[in-house]
Amino acid sequence: MSMSKRLAAEFFGTFWLVTGGCGSAVLAAAFPDLGIGFAGVALAFGLTVVTMVYAVGHISGGHFNPAVTVGLCAGGRFPARDVIPYVVVQVVGAIAAAAVLYVIASGKAGFDASASGFASNGFGAHSPGGYSMHAAIVCELVMTAFFLIVIHGATDKRAPAGFAGIAIGLTLTLIHLISIPVTNTSVNPARSTGVALFQGGWAIEQLWLFWLVPLIGGAIGGLIYRHLLETRD
Repeated sequence: MSMSKRLAAEFFGTFWLVTGGCGSAVLAAAFPDLGIGFAGVALAFGLTVVTMVYAVGHISGGHFNPAVTVGLCAGGRFPARDVIPYVVVQVVGAIAAAAVLYVIASGKAGFDASASGFASNGFGAHSPGGYSMHAAIVCELVMTAFFLIVIHGATDKRAPAGFAGIAIGLTLTLIHLISIPVTNTSVNPARSTGVALFQGGWAIEQLWLFWLVPLIGGAIGGLIYRHLLETRD
């Protein structure tokens, strides 16, 4: 595939991930009686990955996440020269999706992106469960590393063909079920950046953690699979 088609696929995949995942949190989880809750948001994130992996994964590889791109590069599955272009379009896609969500959410009287948090990731006072920065670092590191281990394993040539999207989507759902109370779940710097720009306050101040830690976690996961688990001809 040409680079332009691959980048377009990454843009639309990341756009859909933020629209579906963060959109479920902003638009559908806030109602006491009708809201979908943490479990619904977790499932929404997983479904976005499942749907787009099968829709455009054959074009770009279906990363939709800078940590995945870096992790696949560390695992020897993706060329280093293509990392920056992928990351740029992923961030642009996330920002575009956050802008669409902002327009939709603003259609409800009294909506305030800053006060609501706008599905942003945070720690300390801005953690849904009040977890510390150190807890957030450990959680994001471990979750992202295992996400990359699953991605490498599910797409290994020895794995059953055709089921990678399901395994990866279910893993992202599980990650959210575990870590939404801790950080509102990032494991994806692009997802964190898109909504943080519209929250506009504390989310931007804490954004550094949700870039640094997932990128390191992704690289660790890729290296673990490459050197400890992968079998090469």
